[in-house]
Amino acid sequence: MGTDRPSAGRLDVAAFLAAGSSSFTDFLRSYAPELLPGSGGPITVQDAGEIPHGTTIVASCYDGGVVMAGDRRATAGNLIAVREAEKVFQADEYSVVGYAGSAGIGAEMIRLFQVELEHYEKLEGTMLSMEGKANKLGMLLRSNLGMAMQGLAFVPLFAGYDLEAGRGRIFSYDVTGGRYEERDHHSIGSGSLFARGALKKLYRPDATRDEAVRACLEALYDAADDDSATAGPDVARRIYPIVATVSDEGFHRLSDEEVGRFVEQMLAGRTRRPDGPVARADEVAEGGDAS
Repeated sequence: MGTDRPSAGRLDVAAFLAAGSSSFTDFLRSYAPELLPGSGGPITVQDAGEIPHGTTIVASCYDGGVVMAGDRRATAGNLIAVREAEKVFQADEYSVVGYAGSAGIGAEMIRLFQVELEHYEKLEGTMLSMEGKANKLGMLLRSNLGMAMQGLAFVPLFAGYDLEAGRGRIFSYDVTGGRYEERDHHSIGSGSLFARGALKKLYRPDATRDEAVRACLEALYDAADDDSATAGPDVARRIYPIVATVSDEGFHRLSDEEVGRFVEQMLAGRTRRPDGPVARADEVAEGGDAS
């Protein structure tokens, strides 16, 4: 704990036993506000430009759940700062969260969000609803607005399986904490424009889990093809995108071996067709005369 409190180095038992809300962030704000993200001194925009930034994250619903995937590159200006950054995390048993933007602030805020959900579940004996989780993340993001205005901005992408609705859901945000539910699929980060175009082409509401995983990997590949800040799969170093799924069975992060097999299939297809797969012929026919 901070050294500016009389009880520095020791736990204040009374503070931990006092009645309050089930929000860990509210407790931390009253007990040790210096431990909250963004509580440090001001940082200039010039300094912020030298800080590693995470790039592209994609998510897509499928029949029975949702997939989220993120590339592994973090950049500092025009340099590759980190080749194996992790930007996709388990939020709780039935949700996943990723971020793009200032890497340090983003990762710290995600950890706080994970503790927030766990703290609520322990105190209340039940999980927050999908709406509640999405709102919590928006509130945490709003608390970083001051840092965002100084150049340390990040935005999360949140997804999960809604046990009540029985389907996957995706939520995006802006730097002010504004929350928006996305339909079917979404992408964030510097390569999001290119990834979103690929997802529009490949998304199918009746897709299986494996088909949705392939679509997300294809979208990241297209993003890396046009955005220098987004990394493609590094086969030589065996550095692959992080891919996670959430269904009624809970959260599952695919192993490097699993993702590697998908990547091998994708690269073989790209050798035959460098621009990637197209929409299925039956879907084109439903939209009208393809000729």
